[in-house]
Amino acid sequence: MKRVLTYGTFDLLHYGHIRLLKRAKQQGDYLIVALSTDEFNKIKNKKAYHDYETRKKMLEAIRYVDLVIPEKDWNQKISDVKTYFVDEVVMGDDWKGYEKFEELKDYCEVTYLPRTEGISTTKIKKDLKLQEPINKINQVPNSIS
Repeated sequence: MKRVLTYGTFDLLHYGHIRLLKRAKQQGDYLIVALSTDEFNKIKNKKAYHDYETRKKMLEAIRYVDLVIPEKDWNQKISDVKTYFVDEVVMGDDWKGYEKFEELKDYCEVTYLPRTEGISTTKIKKDLKLQEPINKINQVPNSIS
């Protein structure tokens, strides 16, 4: 059995995330997702909309994901590969060249997959800030007008 591991926050789950998870699963037989904890996100200066437990439940509901583990710090990657007998780490190609993933090449295969064009959590957050809030008091249902 080939075990594959990927890392991420997976907040505001979107098509790009699903596509990455599907392609990661296609690299092997068993997909492990190391999900950034709320405490680790604070260290990274990232603010997730959903808390860790909610994000974990969402990932566990995806058919490509076999196991979700907590990512608590930058330095656990080698330990994760050893503990879970990982054969390959798969990440989006925006992480290519990052030291913590490159050093894993001594322990397993490391593959960088192209990101899905036109979608990201950052883009979603930016787009939502541009949307005007709906004023329900002044809104008239179509059936009345």
